[in-house]
Amino acid sequence: MADGGEDTLAQLALALRTLRLRRRLQMGGLQQRTGLGRTTISQALSGSKVPSEATVVALAEALGTDAEPLLALRAQASPTRARPAAASGGTRPGRQDFAGRYLDYVAERHARLTVVGLDLSGPERACWPLDAAYLSLELAGQDEDQERGHRPAVSPGAVCRAEQALAGHRRILLRGLAGSGKTTLLQWLAVSTARGGLPPELSQYRGHIPFVLPLRTLVRQGRLPQPHEFLLAAEAPLAEGQPAGWADTTLAAGRGLILVDGVDEVPQEHRQAAREWLTSLAAAYRDAAFVVTTRPSAVPDGWLGGLDFTELTVRPMGVADTGRFIGRWFASAKATASSDAERALLDSLKESLLTTLRVQREVAQLSTTPLLCSLICALHRDRRGHLPHSRMELYEAALSMLMVRRDRERSITEPEGVRLGEHQTLHLLQHLAYWLIRNQQSEMSYTTARKLVTDLLPTMPALADQNGPDEILTHLIARSGLLRQPTADTVDFVHRTFQDYLGARAAVEAADLPLLINHAHDTQWEDVVRMAIAHARPTERAQLLNDLIDRGDQEGKHRTRLHLLAATSLPYATEVAPDTRRKVTARAAALMPPRSIREADTLSALGPGILDLMPPAADGLDANEIWAVTRTATTVGGDQAYAYLQRFVPTIDDSAPVGELGLGWSNFEAADYARDILRPVRDRLYLTVRTRAQFEALPLLTPLKRVAFNTAVTQDEITEHLSPQHTDSLQLMEGPSLRSLSFVRSLAALRNLALGPSVPVDSLRDLAGLPLPQLSLLDVPDGFSFGALSQLPQLRELSLYTVLPWRTLKDLPAPPNLTKLWLGGRIEASVTGITQWAALEDVVVNHVMDAVEWAELASLPQLTQLHVTDADLTVTPVMPPVSCLRLSLTRSDVRLDLVPERFPNLEQLSITALADISCDLTPLRALTNVQISVYNADRIALTGLDNLAPSRLVLSPRPR
Repeated sequence: MADGGEDTLAQLALALRTLRLRRRLQMGGLQQRTGLGRTTISQALSGSKVPSEATVVALAEALGTDAEPLLALRAQASPTRARPAAASGGTRPGRQDFAGRYLDYVAERHARLTVVGLDLSGPERACWPLDAAYLSLELAGQDEDQERGHRPAVSPGAVCRAEQALAGHRRILLRGLAGSGKTTLLQWLAVSTARGGLPPELSQYRGHIPFVLPLRTLVRQGRLPQPHEFLLAAEAPLAEGQPAGWADTTLAAGRGLILVDGVDEVPQEHRQAAREWLTSLAAAYRDAAFVVTTRPSAVPDGWLGGLDFTELTVRPMGVADTGRFIGRWFASAKATASSDAERALLDSLKESLLTTLRVQREVAQLSTTPLLCSLICALHRDRRGHLPHSRMELYEAALSMLMVRRDRERSITEPEGVRLGEHQTLHLLQHLAYWLIRNQQSEMSYTTARKLVTDLLPTMPALADQNGPDEILTHLIARSGLLRQPTADTVDFVHRTFQDYLGARAAVEAADLPLLINHAHDTQWEDVVRMAIAHARPTERAQLLNDLIDRGDQEGKHRTRLHLLAATSLPYATEVAPDTRRKVTARAAALMPPRSIREADTLSALGPGILDLMPPAADGLDANEIWAVTRTATTVGGDQAYAYLQRFVPTIDDSAPVGELGLGWSNFEAADYARDILRPVRDRLYLTVRTRAQFEALPLLTPLKRVAFNTAVTQDEITEHLSPQHTDSLQLMEGPSLRSLSFVRSLAALRNLALGPSVPVDSLRDLAGLPLPQLSLLDVPDGFSFGALSQLPQLRELSLYTVLPWRTLKDLPAPPNLTKLWLGGRIEASVTGITQWAALEDVVVNHVMDAVEWAELASLPQLTQLHVTDADLTVTPVMPPVSCLRLSLTRSDVRLDLVPERFPNLEQLSITALADISCDLTPLRALTNVQISVYNADRIALTGLDNLAPSRLVLSPRPR
């Protein structure tokens, strides 16, 4: 960096530090307000590294100042972007130059984000710079095992910011609802990788070449592309200049980042082909990185599980994220304001909107995704604070705002020589949307769009007299605010939600109710059906709901999906005949109580109305049902769910699971929930503190027995709330600002310590000599020092859910008297060397072992409990000591017939499905004295049940 750049960077850092002092904000407060990592903030305040635009904008918001002067300093301080090195594999001319050109293209092509409603002052202002628009949302890990306490993969159920959730993972399947920010996250990954500006947490993608592959574009072209066709298929202008073999060499060298967007936008019958395509790519390029996105219901759980993909889910935005998003939305709107009066008005509107969300829960419940939050911001601005209170009213008002009011209020008429009224515009857009839905597409060629408009013109003579189809289509793309032209040859809607809304309206107007029913089992049609029920007249609405129920009654394969779709559609209906409503609710009641996490998540989508059908008390419910009921209620959230939990929680038996009550804390007002819901069961909970409000509510839950800190708090704040006499479990994950772990030595009652990314790399040295029996290392930072493990003389139970620096366990410096060793899904090290812990009784291994590794395990004389994933039992030796065997499966080809021979002294066998599989239990009939438990049984096509005595078999969840 030139001297001038260094001086400017120092000025920027000084300005930020001065603002921080004026605001009297500690580091923890800045982390909480910005959502940024401690390292990122420290680098910006110290001037050791040029911060990203997103970092500057976030800090400016938190510090209450205008971002523009700070961004100007940043621009002067920015060095020439460091590009990832090209994957060369040789010295062929042009290869390095092409990689640089391509990275420049990716950074420019994906560097802006269309934000709904920002274009009221002109279409050129409809975009945000991605750096300023990107908001790091929370991602949740998959709940993969219903056996509480077992973690066959990576921290199931853990919630953290996107950067931390993605950290260390090279293959990700990301699930999220419409408008939740999945595509934006892929854009951010592509741009940050291309610019060489990834945060430290995502070092696994550093130096990579990103390939952005929207599936909706690829499937329209027929056969899914091979690597040399990626650029052409994604319609990149540089495709013709790509050197022969460049993509293959890049991917083979482990330098490719394949970003596949929108599995849900592929027709259902083609999704298996998409999976086979991904399987082929993953097999050919084992070291390449993949991130694949989909709506939650489009593919089953574990869809890519056999390919070592980690599943993450985009969480709804909480209060803090919503507040940050609203602040950025209005800050961007102010940047385009034409007068001080308008800027003052925008400030006032922002504050009034934040107040509205605090006091009007029905509006707050609509603001949980970036798309819906954008709509609410735009409508609040457009309508001076008068907001609709239902989802359909929100869409209707947004369409009116985007299609008509923005041009009318700016006195824009006939800019393309075309004059369209609101009804004419709607009719044209509906026609285009319905074609896309019927053909199961998310975009169409410009030629197809032109033909559809041409076909409509004879039925619209007033419009046909004005101009031709090209001018009309150009007008729709330029002025409607709903249609766009991502490339010269393609047309699509700015968001799938608008396509579904308009297509549903067209389907109802065309009386295509049978078509809707026939496709209702397809996830691509779910929202279309719901919105059609909202658009329909009362008799049509009753017909649709009754037909959904009748089809579900007749088709067992789709029964649950169709009956739940009918139930989830009720909130969309303004008027429903009483007999129809009773019929729908009766079918939903038959699915009560939920018996699995899967069912709970499906039922919670029904909204507060589902709570009326839930069991009023825990009496008679088994552990899985109690877990699922509490998950349903906490996920629904809101006042009705709060009242339900107040009645339900006191009826839960002392032996029943209550963990979901803690996980659902973020969906309620922190202090009230802590006092009324959590306090009665606090000694049975592992409390996870994720927000400042939760932290401030901790005095209501003291003394704390088990607690995890996953938010921006200082070391002093942590110790203030811990009790030496009561705190026996402590987890330190993302967020805490820790100088050392020496404070842990004062916790006399501590038995279980879990350390995550926020701990110092040498923190184990602070624990040397401590009589700590249980330790878990969860995604610890790069460079973490394991050496002091040997200085924990009473350590008996060690859980490792992090990357290890060794290829085998020979160099793991754990003390010799370990009795339990759990190795998580990210442990790629061979178990060779495990025999140095001869006292091991309980071992968990989550990778497929070879014969050498199995032989090592078989040499452990005290091994009685063994938990393995996708065990290759053909190479397993006879293991007489093992009395309890747990098998986690992502495949259907595990040889259960070998279990009786390999484990002759079994007393307990559990089988847990981590994906949708088939399983024949007939070979287990030889296990006459073994208790067999099958977990996640709703994900297994089970056969052979008749060969097992009912007293020996437990299915969880129980079949209905």
